[in-house]
Amino acid sequence: MDNNNNNQIENQNQNQNENEMKNLEKKVTKNLIKNYSNLLNGNSFKDFSIFVENKSNPFEIKVHKSILSSRSPFFNESLRQESLFISLNQFNKKEMESILSYIYYGNISFENQENLFQLLEISIYFKLNLLKEIIQKKILNSINYSNFFQFLFQNRNLNSNEIEIKCFELINQNFSQIQNNENLFNLTKEEIIKFIQFKQEKKEIFQFDFFQFLNIWIKKRVNSLKLKKYENKMNAKKRLFHSFSSLFDKDSISKQDFDKLKQFDFFLPKSFFIKKQKKLIQENKIQEKKIQEKEKKIKRRDKRIKERDKRIKSFESEIRNLKSENKKKEKEIENKEKENQEIEEKWKKEVENKNKENKEMKPIFDKYRDQYQMEIIKQIFSDSEIVKDIEYVKKLQEWINDNDFFSKMKKGFSAKRDGFDSQNWHKAVDGKGKTLVIIKTKQNFIFGGFTQVGFKNVQSGGEWINDPNAFIFSLRNDKGDRIPAKFTAKEGSAIYSNLSCGPIFGKPNAANDFYLKSSLQPGYSNFGYGYNLPNGITYNTYQAQSYLAGSYDKWVVDELETYFI
Repeated sequence: MDNNNNNQIENQNQNQNENEMKNLEKKVTKNLIKNYSNLLNGNSFKDFSIFVENKSNPFEIKVHKSILSSRSPFFNESLRQESLFISLNQFNKKEMESILSYIYYGNISFENQENLFQLLEISIYFKLNLLKEIIQKKILNSINYSNFFQFLFQNRNLNSNEIEIKCFELINQNFSQIQNNENLFNLTKEEIIKFIQFKQEKKEIFQFDFFQFLNIWIKKRVNSLKLKKYENKMNAKKRLFHSFSSLFDKDSISKQDFDKLKQFDFFLPKSFFIKKQKKLIQENKIQEKKIQEKEKKIKRRDKRIKERDKRIKSFESEIRNLKSENKKKEKEIENKEKENQEIEEKWKKEVENKNKENKEMKPIFDKYRDQYQMEIIKQIFSDSEIVKDIEYVKKLQEWINDNDFFSKMKKGFSAKRDGFDSQNWHKAVDGKGKTLVIIKTKQNFIFGGFTQVGFKNVQSGGEWINDPNAFIFSLRNDKGDRIPAKFTAKEGSAIYSNLSCGPIFGKPNAANDFYLKSSLQPGYSNFGYGYNLPNGITYNTYQAQSYLAGSYDKWVVDELETYFI
């Protein structure tokens, strides 16, 4: 018992001594920091000068040569020469004072994100490896969903692999939410290649939205080259596509996305499509074989049902004969009828099963129906001089959302074919109901409008027509890399019918959202009065007036096409 008490007392004394030692060590460290701070901020024993900021009128900072050389490999090498000063004009006073406070007594200030990268560059320059690790860890902990693009772009000068990977992880996790973010299209070719390799190391499948982004990124890069010839643009696009193609193999893309990739003509090598196509053909053959087997089963069931129908008729005949011959056999006949009912119930169940199988087959038939319908729509636009991109076709179909219109519509007017004259246009269009107007300018802008009500046949004057379901759209607009967009009508009128003017979309008592004169070639656009503007754009500004055609009135129509049933 006494030994236990003695041990307990000894342990308590030992813990107390250890705590006292720790407190003394902290006190020593605190005094050391204070002493070195006083050395830096005072004027005693300073034997060296650092000049910063401006060569013609530099700022002088007095320091201790021995402290700098002992704490920084950079100064250890630089101060070996017998000199009383050094010029570091690439740094400002604040940056130099911050790094000196770390060299003297280990203090560093982290004010903001920009300050972090500045300090990281300085720590690398002065070969302060421990500070470099601290700042880099601070940066990694600061990266989040709201700032990872900023950190990725700032890292370009430093080329830190850890920072780059952290940013790639956030891009990968949030790709579906940021695929239209302008910062994503500011990635360099090398960064995209590194991102692809990053996903491949994680053995992840590339979804179709990534290839859509890559396609738009390449288009923007080609457009930035400002090549005049179409052939040169396509060759530049092809070279960019093929610079990425070697990075993908047949297992990099999901099966459901394979058919979608065919729209990117140059993206993947032919050998990839051939291998993948063979695999799909083999799978289709297996599926067709299953369908054939099911059809055979259905035929065999139909045959059995017919045979049963024959037997039922035979039984009925026998029953009638038995009734006429002998009433004593009525009981037997009743049993036979009961048996017939059971057979009929079985037949009904088989019919129900057959109907169930037909429902299972319906999605397959619907798929082929949708593909057939798309082919019809592409055929309608086959002679169009404006709608040549399948993506434009898809956008128009999505916006109008009327399968009956798309399956029956025809090109009722072409300015190049029927003449640039508003009266010719009205003769072809007025009274047709649902109407799609598509305009291409000589400046290569493509826009137009859709109305479910249509333009009226007005003999004199003009008439505003209300259509709450009307909208205008922009298909091609190279200003600011804008993507195709649809803009709905505000309350009130939506279109205007007048023999002396071409198609007009807008609202009374103001300049129209877009307007073509009687020659159908000059026009103007004051977008935003009758139709809703994109977010961030204000009505009656240059941005609004130039959104559809590139300017308010300095544009000329190259082609006007109008479609209706």
